[in-house]
Amino acid sequence: MTQHDSHAKTALVVVAHHRTDSLTAHTARRAAARLEAAGYRIDLLDLHAEGFDPRMNMSDQPDWGNREKAYSDEAHAHMQRILDADVVVAVFPVYWQSVPAILKGWIDRVWNYGFAYGRSKPRLAGKRMLWLGLAGATADDPIVEGMQTVLETNLSEGIAYYCGFSHSTVGLLTDAEERPQRVDAEGNLLVGEAVSGAEREAQYAELDRRAGEFVSQFVAEEVVAV
Repeated sequence: MTQHDSHAKTALVVVAHHRTDSLTAHTARRAAARLEAAGYRIDLLDLHAEGFDPRMNMSDQPDWGNREKAYSDEAHAHMQRILDADVVVAVFPVYWQSVPAILKGWIDRVWNYGFAYGRSKPRLAGKRMLWLGLAGATADDPIVEGMQTVLETNLSEGIAYYCGFSHSTVGLLTDAEERPQRVDAEGNLLVGEAVSGAEREAQYAELDRRAGEFVSQFVAEEVVAV
């Protein structure tokens, strides 16, 4: 965690990728740097690096119907990190128009009944959420429109707003693969030639730019709201 003054707002940046040298991890680091430059104190949560187990277990829900139940030590520690954050930013590769299992498991285990929902006054009320999803589909692939809709419905409406967040944005970052991919009208996966050299550098510079715009807009919207 980066140290700033005690009055700085905190951004919990959650990374859901098994490789630290991945484009997802790179995007998370860049997002964290932008948030830090905007005055946020950063709590970087790399789910794989910290060995988070996405499987729900009995100690996570000893009595599901009891809102005041004692959660497992691991779940409780993650709950506290969410409570301490003003904003949560999740960075992940898009799998099957959804989030990876480890991120879904983090939500299942930590955003638990009695903590994130199931109360007349949500504990997470007023917090803000940014979801940055990296997709291999090309920007002009017709599947992208539906992918954006599915992600917004599942992540913003089904999770963030349901848990009392005041704002949730899904930033879909297409063209994340070095080999362009798209699905044709018959459902066939079309994979193009690998991008290399200056073209590849330009492609990833553009992805960086778009990711930065999502973060900057997210920060700007908070300023306007205040």
